[in-house]
Amino acid sequence: MKRTSLFDQHLAAGARMVAFAGWEMPIQYASGIHQEHLAVRESAGLFDVSHMGEIEVTGPGALSFLRFATLNDPALLGPGRGQYSMLPNDRGGLIDDLYVYHTTPEDFLPDDYLVVCNASNREAVASHLTRLARDFDADVRDVSDDFGLLALQGPGAALLLGRVTDADVGGLKKNRTLAGTLLGCEVTFARTGYTGEDGFEIFCHPEDAPALWRTLTAAGAVPCGLGARDTLRLEAGFPLFGHELTPETNPRCTDFAWVVKDKPFYGREAIWSRTCTRQLVGLRLLQRGVARQGYRVLAPAAGEDELGDKIGEVTSGTISPLTRDGIAMAWIRKAYSEPGTEVAVEVRAQPLSAVVVKPPFY
Repeated sequence: MKRTSLFDQHLAAGARMVAFAGWEMPIQYASGIHQEHLAVRESAGLFDVSHMGEIEVTGPGALSFLRFATLNDPALLGPGRGQYSMLPNDRGGLIDDLYVYHTTPEDFLPDDYLVVCNASNREAVASHLTRLARDFDADVRDVSDDFGLLALQGPGAALLLGRVTDADVGGLKKNRTLAGTLLGCEVTFARTGYTGEDGFEIFCHPEDAPALWRTLTAAGAVPCGLGARDTLRLEAGFPLFGHELTPETNPRCTDFAWVVKDKPFYGREAIWSRTCTRQLVGLRLLQRGVARQGYRVLAPAAGEDELGDKIGEVTSGTISPLTRDGIAMAWIRKAYSEPGTEVAVEVRAQPLSAVVVKPPFY
């Protein structure tokens, strides 16, 4: 099992380590998921996301290749900008969701593109892009092992980071990148994240990550694990591949349909020819309980304790640490997908009342 360069720091901070996508990663620290979650919502939390995949795309045809390979349009990206995107397959579904950065000459990255993907899909993404690039004047290289990646997230992230670097991180706009130094180490700051809060993702050399981690936590950043990362993204209404997004997911049937730009792309006909009979929605439970992945979503029943017809399935669920409500995301029949529609979730053979809502949940 792989370990990031921050493994010793996690153990020293009392982390509980778990297996995740072939990596040994911290699920939580001694303070617990609830406190870590609130730290990000209220101040600043620090995540080790060095397990994420980084794929470098270079060459004269890099832009035209990525325009074809991804759903969003990287032609909209000037140097030093990034965008959320998705990687389609040829069946109208997805291989992964990702972030595409147009890197700048000042970065320690080359003046081309960097694709950041989920750790669990790193090999699949690299293989797919390599195969597609054969028809373009573009080179694809998996450079994941060349990077450490820290995510500093929360409303206090900019102030905290500004105290330990001379780079103008406070002036950096959302989805922009900035080359700079931190403790004399070359880094690239990206004003991006996966929590619903303001924040930064800090690309660095793996050997520099431990010193950067120690400096940021000493400055007040709260160490956060994958557990809080999941509750934060769910509370914000962000999808996770393997839950909301799958090889069968049509992105046009989600709140992220805006990613699908009107241009030629791989798998376009399959995506546009499919009718959305289901919709990805948010659910707020009206009774105490937790809706877990795989739980059935039901139409309202005639009787109080009766089970209605199945209309969908929960993809992710938790108790919101912020609102204390049961929240979930689910794929349900489109006829029931309007916000305000009352449904039920089957929890331990009992129907719990719920209502369709448009995320975020806070």
